[in-house]
Amino acid sequence: MADRLLIVDFGSQVTQLIARRLREAGVYCEIHPFQSVDQAKLKQFDPKAIVLSGGPASVIEGQAPSADPAIFTAKVPVLGICYGEQTMAQQLGGTVESGHHREFGRAELEVKKPSALFDGVWQPGDKKQVWMSHGDRVTKLPPGFSVIATSENAPFAAISDEARKFYAVQFHPEVMHTPDGAKLLRNFALNIAGFKGDWTMAAFKDRAIAQVRAQVGKGKVICGLSGGVDSSVVAVLLHEAIGDQLQCVFVDHGLLRLDEGEQVVRLFRDHYNIPLVHADASELFLKALDGVTDPETKRKTIGALFIDVFEAEAKKIGGAQFLAQGTLYPDVIESVSFTGGPSVTIKSHHNVGGLPARMNMKLVEPLRELFKDEVRDLGRELGLPADLVNRHPFPGPGLAIRIPGNITKEKLDLLRQVDAVYLDEIRKAGLYDEIWQAFAVLLPVRTVGVMGDGRTYDQACALRAVTSTDGMTADYYPFDHAFLGRVANRIINEVRGINRVTYDITSKPPGTIEWE
Repeated sequence: MADRLLIVDFGSQVTQLIARRLREAGVYCEIHPFQSVDQAKLKQFDPKAIVLSGGPASVIEGQAPSADPAIFTAKVPVLGICYGEQTMAQQLGGTVESGHHREFGRAELEVKKPSALFDGVWQPGDKKQVWMSHGDRVTKLPPGFSVIATSENAPFAAISDEARKFYAVQFHPEVMHTPDGAKLLRNFALNIAGFKGDWTMAAFKDRAIAQVRAQVGKGKVICGLSGGVDSSVVAVLLHEAIGDQLQCVFVDHGLLRLDEGEQVVRLFRDHYNIPLVHADASELFLKALDGVTDPETKRKTIGALFIDVFEAEAKKIGGAQFLAQGTLYPDVIESVSFTGGPSVTIKSHHNVGGLPARMNMKLVEPLRELFKDEVRDLGRELGLPADLVNRHPFPGPGLAIRIPGNITKEKLDLLRQVDAVYLDEIRKAGLYDEIWQAFAVLLPVRTVGVMGDGRTYDQACALRAVTSTDGMTADYYPFDHAFLGRVANRIINEVRGINRVTYDITSKPPGTIEWE
């Protein structure tokens, strides 16, 4: 990678958004925790510019994190954001204090002076909305800096040393609540640092294919295929890179949506002609889940059994030195986070847990530099069908966590029918791509109804649809009542065994997107 931007992470909850905004501007960047960024790392990474993120600490505390001094002598443009501004100011000779008025949420910024950071976006005298989240504030500027913008409670809301190309802002330009923030980050990267903005998915695809070929050589690769976006993109990319050296294994746990297993087999075995083992283990999974009602136990049972089945199928194939999986950049960031904590278990049965060590295989992770939306872009670049590339996220444990309580084949079949009707109506209304995730839940209650002058005592279901950008937070989708009425009418009339339909209007937080 020729031109790279380094984001030094001080633990902000929104550091990933900095990377997303820069990638959207065609700038390749990586996030690294502040502890790992020293002179040796800077020499190895060779950044064209550096961004210092926000963070929860206070620079006036004794053990507060700080930027390595080599950052400020690297002779590249530096942008500090929130905590990044504060540590930058203090380390370069300024003063930061607490005990002043805090600012959390929307604030009005007044532009005081022209700056390369504001070129073409803000002019002196402009008053602009930004998003603040700070308790401390800069009270004395470091030598060489001047104030370029203020807010009511931040007299040094934006500062710059134009000669050294050092910039710092107290607000968060990366969040959508700062409407012009993405333009400012683009200014910093393209106009100040000189990036060309030419990091494209086509270029990434070519580089990823070359890297896979270099890593694998003539070796054999096994890929766990779920039919979701991530594993599908990995499979097609690898097939383009190494052809028949790739062997895919599709473990069908019987917890997929209507006809989904057949679609996976048809697409990859028939359309792409990718070698595929279809391991139908649905009866095995149903037996293992019999009597299991605790959500976490369900997940662990499914995850552990998936690994066992996958390992057994892989051993039948034999001779593979590499295991491919769809690890994404958020997973990587999580595992090398600011706190240094271990990664949470993310889609454990897709990223097949401890299999590499158990089977003495090396990992191939061609998507580990990409965010979810970038994986979709790569899928389009590889020519995957739009209905697959744009498919809503689907949980690894499948429908098992959409049936609170015990799992049976009858309940699964009932839920598949409800879900299919619901998604069909969403697609007919042209709403599918507006929604992050939509699905039905089979509730563990039966209710009295009246159908054809007769009494019914059948199952109730809930419908869920949310909007989100990354799944970390979400809000329910505001369907109109006519749509919900139409869906409920179809479900009750077409799915025997359902007599009541509800719509879940819980946001995340306090709820989660899935029910279990």
